[in-house]
Amino acid sequence: MVKTDTSRLESCLDQPMDSSSVHEVIKYTPSSLPAKHYDIDTTEPISCGLQTLEELLSWQRSEANAFNVAMVPLAVREPPLASTPRRTLVSHDMMGGYLDDRFAQGTDSEAPYAFYHWQYIDIFNYFTHNLVTIPPAVWTNAAHKHGVVVLGTFITEWTDGAKVCEDFLKGEESYRTVADRLVQISHCYGFDGWLINIENSLSEVAVKNTPLFLRYLTDQMHERIPGSLVLWYDSVLENGQLKWQNELNPSNRVFFDACDGFFTNYNWTEQSLEWMKAYSGVQGRQADIYVGVDVFGRGEVVGGMLDTNKSLEVIRKHAFSTAIFAPGWVYESHHDKTEFRKNQDKFWALLSDFLYIHRPTSPLPFISSFCQGFGKALYWRGQEVKKSWFNLSSQELQPLYYSEQLEDQGWLSSRGCPVDAWNGGCSLLLEGLIPASLNKVCARIFSLHVPLASKTLVSFIYKPSAGITVSLELKTTDANLCTHKGIQDISPTSVSPAVLGENHQLVRQLSQLCGQWNPDGWTIRCSQLELLGCALREVCVSIQREGEPQDTPFSCRVGEIMVLDAASLLLPPEFVQGLCIYDVVWLRGAGVSLECTSPCLHLNATLRWRYPARLIRHFRVYWRRLRGPDPRIPPGQLALVGRAYSTLFRVTELEVPEPPGLLELVVEPVIREGFLVPESHWGRRSLSYTEDQTAAS
Repeated sequence: MVKTDTSRLESCLDQPMDSSSVHEVIKYTPSSLPAKHYDIDTTEPISCGLQTLEELLSWQRSEANAFNVAMVPLAVREPPLASTPRRTLVSHDMMGGYLDDRFAQGTDSEAPYAFYHWQYIDIFNYFTHNLVTIPPAVWTNAAHKHGVVVLGTFITEWTDGAKVCEDFLKGEESYRTVADRLVQISHCYGFDGWLINIENSLSEVAVKNTPLFLRYLTDQMHERIPGSLVLWYDSVLENGQLKWQNELNPSNRVFFDACDGFFTNYNWTEQSLEWMKAYSGVQGRQADIYVGVDVFGRGEVVGGMLDTNKSLEVIRKHAFSTAIFAPGWVYESHHDKTEFRKNQDKFWALLSDFLYIHRPTSPLPFISSFCQGFGKALYWRGQEVKKSWFNLSSQELQPLYYSEQLEDQGWLSSRGCPVDAWNGGCSLLLEGLIPASLNKVCARIFSLHVPLASKTLVSFIYKPSAGITVSLELKTTDANLCTHKGIQDISPTSVSPAVLGENHQLVRQLSQLCGQWNPDGWTIRCSQLELLGCALREVCVSIQREGEPQDTPFSCRVGEIMVLDAASLLLPPEFVQGLCIYDVVWLRGAGVSLECTSPCLHLNATLRWRYPARLIRHFRVYWRRLRGPDPRIPPGQLALVGRAYSTLFRVTELEVPEPPGLLELVVEPVIREGFLVPESHWGRRSLSYTEDQTAAS
């Protein structure tokens, strides 16, 4: 019998905390873990949707995929979504979905698809053709860090879809049950709402109940998840006919009136936008109309592909929101995936004139190493620790990417570059030309709203080219004024932090971040600010020419920026608590060590622990052999198993010594500021194991 996640967790929590050891008798029985949540060969946790109405109706929170629960809450942003007049939604329709992103703990991928222009968009919809599309947690985590709302998809299509609709829209009890399940799923997995897409005709009874279903779902979502959204896709008419309108009009308004917004089909014209703008059903809710743009440019559409900016120009001219469908075109349509960053940056740069930047609003600390969640290598403090990888949960707050022309043929650009990094998969590369007529240029890299502490510390890590002086410039404004609508008219104050000497007490603490002051060519500067009642609005990098006035090409690789509350450095470190081991599966397979000549013993197990999520950048999970069959062999050294971005980690295909044996699993917290947490505060649990003697006999 397969245990539910709840019973497995209860067995985990029953492990005595006064004893650090768990005992396992090795049995090579098939895994009882649900195949839809775990890879059948490796037990690697994976994300998936629901295929049938029966799956949806039988869904229970106790059987949910714990690894697909988003750990990052939706960040506050400025302006709030509700007061944003022209919004941008991205619908991620990508080669059927659940690709590299289905691996909840990331995967080794040389050329994955990712998205990192979050500052331009307001809503992210993960779209597949499953009945119920549950966004992979890696996407929700990345979007939420940037204040972007995440929607799943509920879609019915063709003959099978019509049958589903007749089943669940036959009456109040049935449609409320489906709505309740959708609310529960969204609440459980930590995302923010649904796109409802009914692409089949409906009977008279079903279409009459559809607005009631939408209204009930919308009300329940708002009650359970503040800031949630339910959107309707332009498909069915109020008479039940499937007929895309490419606009909101009297034949489909009944659905719009029952939910938070309307996503139009893609074959609109400027004349239809003009008509819709004047339509009485739109008045007061123009921001809730998301005019659809198919980036593939299928059918008779305005723009698409590298002309998508033409679509947005017309949409914004008439002051509507927009829904950009399948921007993964930049990945799918190019054979050379190594050029993906270049192609994606080009695409979004073309759209930038018609997109609106929102600012993350969060308390200190403000930290970013510009990691985009993938790379040719994974770096830690400037050192390469792993080759090609992908995990969007590791994505950090993204900067502004742009290219601009300056006077006298000067120019300036910013882009993510995977060639070298301080932490994560890429750094921010600033390049340009300081013309002879200018002494310096200033690159704006973040637009924010972050209240500053009275004593604020700044760490700035970078690699400059020769012939330039680089400094950090923080633009602040009075925090009290930031709540007023006239914020854009307030003249920010520019603050250049005073650089602290190497012997300063705070610098000595910050110097934990590296073993030396200029590791591998990186320059690390620590600064202190003393301000009162100020908020950080912009982070800029000032690049000044050294020497005589002349055209000066430059590059500067920015590795990391941290803005910290000095008081936070005085807080004692937290302990990892309650580390337990469960869902153990033993397998035999090929090994990588020289010691293993026959099919090796592989340990697969789930670790769970407690630690304040707000403090953490990630966790390192290690193992070591304490004792094996041969007592003459001393205990081994700690070896890295992987990184965890939540307090849950699945150990998979870990090659361990033959039984009887004793090993230790260890969890090290890596806090956001990067300071080392003492080993005494790490989590530890030992696991002893023996062969199943009953099977042997």
